[in-house]
Amino acid sequence: MTKVILKKKIAPRIANGHPWIFANEVDRIEGDSPEPGAIVDVFYHDQKYCGRGYSNPKSQILVRLLTRKKEEINEQFFYQRILQAWQYRQRTGYTENCRLVFGEADEMPALVIDKFNDYFVIQTLALGIDKWKPAIVAALEKIFKPKGVYERNDVPVRELEGLPQQKGFLTAPFSPEIVIHENGLKFNVDIENGQKTGYFLDQQDNRRAIQHIVKGADVLGAFTYTGTFEIHAAHYGAKSVLGLDISENAVAQANRNAKLNNLDHICHFEAVNAFDVLKQWTKDGRQYDVVMLDPPAFTKSRENIQKAITGYKEINLRGMKLVKNGGFLVTSSCTNLVQPDLFLQTIDMAAKDARKRIRQVTFQAQASDHPIIWGMENTNYLKFLIVEVCDK
Repeated sequence: MTKVILKKKIAPRIANGHPWIFANEVDRIEGDSPEPGAIVDVFYHDQKYCGRGYSNPKSQILVRLLTRKKEEINEQFFYQRILQAWQYRQRTGYTENCRLVFGEADEMPALVIDKFNDYFVIQTLALGIDKWKPAIVAALEKIFKPKGVYERNDVPVRELEGLPQQKGFLTAPFSPEIVIHENGLKFNVDIENGQKTGYFLDQQDNRRAIQHIVKGADVLGAFTYTGTFEIHAAHYGAKSVLGLDISENAVAQANRNAKLNNLDHICHFEAVNAFDVLKQWTKDGRQYDVVMLDPPAFTKSRENIQKAITGYKEINLRGMKLVKNGGFLVTSSCTNLVQPDLFLQTIDMAAKDARKRIRQVTFQAQASDHPIIWGMENTNYLKFLIVEVCDK
């Protein structure tokens, strides 16, 4: 097997468990140049064993480690890893709908598998893991006997690995329009055309966190996508709920979801640009008991972090101004480059500029089926905050 020897001075994160090895951290390669996607052994500069993983000379990340042991990478390896991932979800209470595999956090870099009851959606985001797609599907069939498996590899990051964007059935075709249950509610999920893998499972616990603050409240939600937070608000006793999203398709599905749960008399969704509307409604003096903001990621690159911070500050400032004295702001960020401390600082700056006094009610990450590994920033990406907003 090809040997990859690391430089003497490498980032401590590799020794501390991070699986990514960048090309500029490699001293030399011994043996035949590996085929793209091939399994290689990695050694520290002093010849101590580091681990085994898949390589791709076309990628900035030359090797992604799958194991720190000298164990064979084969179909059985992936079966065991996926089985372990499932056992963790069962032990932590995520069985019906969950992120079954969360990439590096489950020691399967660049692999995402979402479980929607008996249906599975997978993403293989690097060449080395893409080659094991048949083994991954075989493991799912062995463990779950699923009704269907679909791939959502229509993501630009694959192109950095020399892979095409694609999507389609990995088992016999089935209707990609499915209905799932969450917190006593039903939601339509379009696993073929919905964002990401069709549904944002990472907020499922956070959606429960609003249940007490929305009782009897007039609620405004912005960046609603298919209306999950808003429909939860109506379910938990809100008096009125208005949801805003720029996508007409998302709004149509949100209104369908409200009807599916017999909450369309409380919940209403409109297709508008939330940035513009929040600004105008602040000028108009509109007020709500609860304002909920769940925007998309504002940046995927470090160069644009400052722009993302400015964006988060701006929408949260506008959100706070729309909250009645003593009401609540519910706000999220899924930009993993904006770490929790920086996010909280941004909310603090927004409060100061809005001349509001805030009190933290709760601050949470993503649901535990998306486990966080300390030292791997990309696993600690979701920030969910509820604050009470009062006039100064």
